[in-house]
Amino acid sequence: MITITESAASQLKTMLAQEETPNLFLRVGVKPGGCSGFSYGLGFDDEQQSEDKEFTQQGLRVVVDAESSKYLYGVVIDYKQSEMGGGFVIDNPNAIANCSCGSSFRTATEEGKPEDC
Repeated sequence: MITITESAASQLKTMLAQEETPNLFLRVGVKPGGCSGFSYGLGFDDEQQSEDKEFTQQGLRVVVDAESSKYLYGVVIDYKQSEMGGGFVIDNPNAIANCSCGSSFRTATEEGKPEDC
C-alpha cells in the first residue's frame, strides 16, 4: 500500500527513539482540507481502531485508517535533506493536483478544482 524509503525510515526511527511513550506506531492518513481538497497526516500514535489497516515497512509498524487507505494506495514517503533543513516528501500517484506547498492534494474522484494556496 505505502512505501517508506530507507531515508524516511531512518528519520522516523530516530524520532521514535526520542519518544517516551512505548508501543508507538506511525499513523498515516488524509483529512478533508488544504488548498487542493485533502491534507496529509503523518504522526505517531499508540491507539489503533478496529477498521485500521496495519502493515510493516522498513521495520516500522504503520497504520492507516480505512477511509484514508483509498487515497494512499501506491504512496511513497521519503525524507529529503537540503541546506535549508529536512522534511518528509509524499509522492502520491493518485493525486491529479497538488498544492504548491506540497501539503495537500486532489484526486480524480473529488468535485471542484484546486484553489490557490
